[in-house]
Amino acid sequence: MTLAEKILARASGKKEVTPGEIVMAKVDVAMSHENADVVLRAFRQIGVPKVWNPDKIVLLFDHRVPAECEKTAETHKRIREFVKEQGIKHFYDMQAGICHQVLPEKGHTRPGEVLVGTDSHTTTHGAFGTFSTGIGATEMAGVWTTGEIWFKVPTTIKIEVHGKFKPGVSAKDIILHIIGKLGADGADYKSVEFSGPTIKDMSIASRMVLSNLSMEMGAKVAFVEVDEKTIEYVNRKSKEISSTFNYTSNPNANYEKVLEFDVTSLEPQVACPHSVDNVKPVSEVKGVKINQALLGSCTNGRLEDLEVAAKILNGKKIAKGVRMLVIPASWEIYLKAMQNGYLETFIKAGALVLNPGCGPCLGAHQGILGAGEVCVSTTNRNFQGRMGSSESFVYLASPAVVSTSAITGEITEL
Repeated sequence: MTLAEKILARASGKKEVTPGEIVMAKVDVAMSHENADVVLRAFRQIGVPKVWNPDKIVLLFDHRVPAECEKTAETHKRIREFVKEQGIKHFYDMQAGICHQVLPEKGHTRPGEVLVGTDSHTTTHGAFGTFSTGIGATEMAGVWTTGEIWFKVPTTIKIEVHGKFKPGVSAKDIILHIIGKLGADGADYKSVEFSGPTIKDMSIASRMVLSNLSMEMGAKVAFVEVDEKTIEYVNRKSKEISSTFNYTSNPNANYEKVLEFDVTSLEPQVACPHSVDNVKPVSEVKGVKINQALLGSCTNGRLEDLEVAAKILNGKKIAKGVRMLVIPASWEIYLKAMQNGYLETFIKAGALVLNPGCGPCLGAHQGILGAGEVCVSTTNRNFQGRMGSSESFVYLASPAVVSTSAITGEITEL
């Protein structure tokens, strides 16, 4: 079996499963952010007094923190009251950061488990060998009630990556390149497995970029092959897991297809408006004037991303007329970046450092765009109106491209 099949077999109490089969899987972790308020309404309609297991539910606020309007404040209030009522101990309020960074940091993301979240980029946790996927609010209400959810067992696409990155090229560039080749529906309801020597050399943070953005080619789940780096990270953050259990696909697993990519000659990639699969090399996009540069999000707000940006911005100034926003993905990262001097570098360069959260990525607050404005961003979506005005334009790129462009005032080739 593939890893997706192995995990769903375990979760449904079966010896084996096959693609296309419907299984009822037991959930190990159920995550929601502010949209837990919508889940709560559906849960109340079901009519049961208590959630199935308060210790397996993780709640936090990240999309609109601190509350930017009265409606959000009331939402936060209702969820806080629900947490007390149900005895949910894994509630991080506003003190932790973006959900997809916080769950691994706090030890909630483990290989071989089923993790569901009311957020489409829940695929991020597949970087740890977790069957992790986004679900709807009413589905989550069912999970809160029973602890189970049905899945159709997906077929699996294996993506092998070879070669060494050129300086300035990173995980963000290869996944944008792959999305550009496969298209927005190229992995629709598929399990994706990333493997190969290039992936093995990647840090945990870089692997998370791959799984996170796989949602943008339709992936149901997106795994990175579990290895010693995965086990070491998870053991540090959580209860120890067995290093002898085989959290990988069997050698004779049946893949729908195997794709190979070589990064040796890859240059930085940019996803152009208004689709994530509208990908071009930066050399074809250079010169586009920008109004805003955004560094952060659940895709590229980790410490290694801030380090790349700090090295580029050190001793430099943000171009006149450009707003640069820096949003670390969690308070843990924020603190480390402060200790390393990165935040001072950003502030001296003229950037605005904001609290961890999703804010501008979804066009909620903290830096939305006006009509005709252009943003180059490390986020994961560039749909029309995503970051504010429907007449604005969002280009997706790596931390290196975003930081360099902030200095020059236009999308810039490294």
